[in-house]
Amino acid sequence: MVNVQLGDVATWYDVHGDGEPVVLLHGGFVDSRMFKPALPLLVDRFQVFTVDRRGQGHTPDVEGPLSYDVMAEDMIAFLEKVVPGPAHLVGHSDGANVALLVALRRPDLVRKLVLISGNYHHDGVLPGVLDGFDDEETVQFLGARYGEVSPHGEDHYPVLVAKLLDMGRTQPTLNPDDLRALTPRTLVVAGDDDAVALEHTIELYRAVPDSELAVVPGTSHLLVMEKPETVYPLISDFLSNDPVPTRQPIRRAQHAH
Repeated sequence: MVNVQLGDVATWYDVHGDGEPVVLLHGGFVDSRMFKPALPLLVDRFQVFTVDRRGQGHTPDVEGPLSYDVMAEDMIAFLEKVVPGPAHLVGHSDGANVALLVALRRPDLVRKLVLISGNYHHDGVLPGVLDGFDDEETVQFLGARYGEVSPHGEDHYPVLVAKLLDMGRTQPTLNPDDLRALTPRTLVVAGDDDAVALEHTIELYRAVPDSELAVVPGTSHLLVMEKPETVYPLISDFLSNDPVPTRQPIRRAQHAH
């Protein structure tokens, strides 16, 4: 568990296991502790990096608003400074959105890409979802957990929540044409009752050229916590293996020859 200076932020990270590098990018309102169930299922094959993004978890906040663009620049700097060579990126929710921007800007730093419950445009989040984080009980519950590790303490959590809500309601603003420029092989994952509209997830899958889709039954936006024994082996298989030639390709028929 160490810090690395990325721009104006001393960013906290940890490393587990050995093998090809995999960087796990946590969702919003939480931190990399959300990936605790992932580690036993990944560290036997990969060198796993967990990173707390600016203002979240162990990593301090800075003055001014948060943006996916700035966090993507942080992650590019992290990949250049810390990770040995190109890495697989696995992002959940906000982390998926950051990973998507990194892969668009610096495909040379990305081996494969896993986008779990991400949205390429803020319109993809179902109406009312972000309003739940204005709920006092939710803020108190998440704030207590934030206070366990944050250098700012629990009292700063409402400040962070306000920044994340402002970001989530106005960003990201990509479109399907932007997504068609993605080059890494990509796995799109979502819960069947996700906070991101399933139609939006399908649009993401269809727009990314070399992509695969997994919808995990009986799960919500928190599928990585609800069914880790389903989600992470799926991801490990995707990262470890080449695609299986399918017998009756339709969407991929143009790539079959």
